[in-house]
Amino acid sequence: MRNTAKLSTAVLAAGALTFGLTACGSGNDSASSDYSGPLVVAASPTPHAEILNFVEKNLAKKAGLDLQVKEFQDYIVPNTATEDGSVDANYFQNQPYLDDFNNKRGTHIVPVVTVHLEPLGLYSHKVDKVEALKSGATVAVPNDAVNEARALKLLAANGLITLKAGAGSEATPQDITKNPRNLKFKEVEAAQTARSLDDVDAAVVNGNYAISAGIKPAKEALVLESAKNSPYGNFLAVKKGNEKDPRVKKLAKLLTSPEVKKFIEDKYQGSVIPSF
Repeated sequence: MRNTAKLSTAVLAAGALTFGLTACGSGNDSASSDYSGPLVVAASPTPHAEILNFVEKNLAKKAGLDLQVKEFQDYIVPNTATEDGSVDANYFQNQPYLDDFNNKRGTHIVPVVTVHLEPLGLYSHKVDKVEALKSGATVAVPNDAVNEARALKLLAANGLITLKAGAGSEATPQDITKNPRNLKFKEVEAAQTARSLDDVDAAVVNGNYAISAGIKPAKEALVLESAKNSPYGNFLAVKKGNEKDPRVKKLAKLLTSPEVKKFIEDKYQGSVIPSF
């Protein structure tokens, strides 16, 4: 049986409240050293939870790991729940996003092992090639700092805009120096970018949300982020102090096994790329 629990809005809210009540006392204390019981991991549904469910079903028992997966639709609660101990670990994010999150929210989440990359892509229901985007076209981009900057860098890398020199992981449309097509940008939650495709001319969508929406990034993207030297690999993460949890070590080894690499390659056909 798959140990996957889909969390309701009420549960998410409760988790966020718990974090709010405990954050003031968390400081820089190391995480709990109680490593008994199942390892509970927060994950985005696709592909993270799917990969974890493969591990749970096919590899965990033999390795002596009791793995439970909790699915989250957003990019905030997995970290706050890891910080307050509601879950033991999470698997959904990349380093620039985590750095920004820790800095802004005072959390103490650290990466354990990088597993895969989901290339960011530009998609459209109205044109079938990027050259067909008309002057004044509206492009939806994620509204969180790191993913918005990543989206703008994708557009810049493909000649649609030019960003000012030095625009980094917090670049916004205000950092655009050249916009020859006079593109307009609609900032929406990352989870809503794929759903906005009928309302805009194009949208930059994170790989996990594209796959969840039935989009095949490797085939349908107008432009797709390069995997070469990418800083956006997704990793297993824990609260600082829990890196040596033997359950976490077991999961890290399983997530970077030949079996998982084959599963990713076979299932996602280039839309998700192993990073190990």
